[in-house]
Formats: sequence, C-alpha cells, structure tokens
Amino acid sequence: MGELSCSRQISSNTRERPRLIVEGARAARQQQMLASLDLNLLLSLEALLEHRNVTHAARHVRLSQPSMSRALTRLRGIFNDDLLVRGSSGLVPTPQAERLARLLPPVLDALRGMVNRQGEWRSKTIMAIPDHQALILLPPLLPLLREHAPNLDIVTGSFLTGALRRLEQGEIDLAVGQTGGTPPGFFRRRLYTDRFACLLRCEHPALAQEWTIEAFAALRHAAIDSDSKGGFGRVHDDLANLHLQDRDPVLVSNLLTAAVAIAATDLVLIVPHRVATRIAALLPLAIVDPPVELSPYEVGLIWHERCHRDPEHHWLRHKIAAAAAAGTELAHPSTMRGQTADASRREEA
Repeated sequence: MGELSCSRQISSNTRERPRLIVEGARAARQQQMLASLDLNLLLSLEALLEHRNVTHAARHVRLSQPSMSRALTRLRGIFNDDLLVRGSSGLVPTPQAERLARLLPPVLDALRGMVNRQGEWRSKTIMAIPDHQALILLPPLLPLLREHAPNLDIVTGSFLTGALRRLEQGEIDLAVGQTGGTPPGFFRRRLYTDRFACLLRCEHPALAQEWTIEAFAALRHAAIDSDSKGGFGRVHDDLANLHLQDRDPVLVSNLLTAAVAIAATDLVLIVPHRVATRIAALLPLAIVDPPVELSPYEVGLIWHERCHRDPEHHWLRHKIAAAAAAGTELAHPSTMRGQTADASRREEA
C-alpha cells in the first residue's frame, strides 16, 4: 500500500509539470512583448487603428510612410497578428486589433496624464498658518484660487507644532509664519516684512498721556500663545526680553480672542501693523507705534524639496506670493512695495 500511494503521488506531480511549463512560457512571452514595446510604437498603433491607412497614420504622428510601415511590421511581430489586412475599401482590423482599439485609449490617456500637468487642480492642499496670518493672506488669496483653480480645496490649520517634520512627511503642503531660516532640504520664500504696532482700546487711559517707554512698561501686556517651538506661529516672542515689566503677559489662545479682550480691558497687544489695521477695522481699537525699537516682522512661506518641482505646488506658491504682494501694497503703498521679491539663501528663485 505504501508503494502504491507513493506511485500515485509521483504520477500527480508529473501531470503538474506541463501546466507549469506552459504558464512559465506564457509569462516569458508576455515579458518579451512588454520589452519590445515603446511609447512610439503605441502611438503608431493608435494612429493606424484610427486612420486604417499607413500614409495617413504616418502623417498624423509626423513619421515618413516607410517608417510607419516598419512600425506596423514590428507591431505584427510583437502581437503575432496581422492587425490590419487589406479589404475592398482599404485596411480592415483583425479581431485582435479591435480588442487593442478598446484597450489602448485609456492606457495612452493615463500616460498623457502623467506628463501633462497643466490642467486645473482637482484636489486639496493643506497649509499650516497661524490665525493672524490667515486673516491677512486668505482674503486676497481665495478670490485668486476661485478664479484660476475653482476645484482646489484649501485646508488651513493653526496647529504648527512639528511643521518641518510634517512638511517632510507630506502631512502638510505649506507652512506660513515668522521664521528666520530653513534647514537643508527645505525652501523658503519671504512674503513680506512689517513693523510692529500696539493695539489698545480707543478709550484707554494711556492714550491721554505721553506715550513713553515708562508708560509702555507700566501697562499689562497680552500675548498670543504659540503652540510651535519652531517659531512659525510667533507673533512677538521677544516681549520678555524687553525688561519693561515685572509681570508676565496674559497669554491668549488666538488673535481674535486677544483682540476682544483688548477692547474690553486696559491690556495692550503687540502685533504686526497689517494685522493691527485689519483688527482695528472690526473693533474699537487704537493703533499706536511702540515707543521702543523692535525687530521687523518677517513672514515666510516654507516647503520641502519633495514638492519643490511639482508644477501645481509651484503654481500655488506663486499665487500665495501674489496675494501677499497685493495685500502689502494696499497696506503700505509707499514703503512696502517690492519687498516680496527679496530672497534668502534657500528661497525660491
């Protein structure tokens, strides 16, 4: 019984071998066909199947008639089929050619889509941007996008922790904020620079006094609490270094909450002048220059080199820069014009 059972097993394996040999030969044949094809041959096949005339097909793809004839000969060898044969009214397709005529268009359309990136955006982009910058950039940016890329969704978030890591890993596409430089692998474009201003309620007692360093130091300050140690969300983090007050500032989570608090109290808030102008148009607040010299506020656009050459990403960066320039000229037509063109070492050319 044991020998009989062993004999059956050997016989079963023997029957499997021809099937494996046939499948291996078929796979090798398919690999050989793929290796023989190139894009020019597929384009020639498309033209031949469309025009069913060697001369017309050659003219369509800008080949000579002999070159198209050679292409047809190669295609017949690759597919082991005549593809097009002579009929009473010209060339007629074989059943294999009719099958290829159904399969080829989506294949070539997909290839054309890979190399043609000039169409409209039909996706979304995620931008990390602090709320005080969103207040400035989004109003001029959104109309530009609505006109030129109506299918593009912009998703913004003020969560800026780990912005560089998230840019590198593709969790976000762009980051906007105050930063002085970028590490290797990142690019930076300066959008604009601004000066700082103080926001106080319109009936603040300090406005009736001489605006001195001492008066400024005596005030209780508010500050917007940034969640980013990288500095992207920074509004004015040097307040503690001014040595003008003994008390810590009142930390507020976002700009609009801070502005409402300023309008109802005797707090003072230091923000970029463009932000102050926009907020003062909404609330009864006064804008006063600080009585001390503060470093300029510089807003940059940051991205990772993984997106640097992407045409859609490149287009969006230029639209953001255009929106920043438009807002800058409206806010400071005489002093700010032309500053968006300045470049840093890692900035986009």
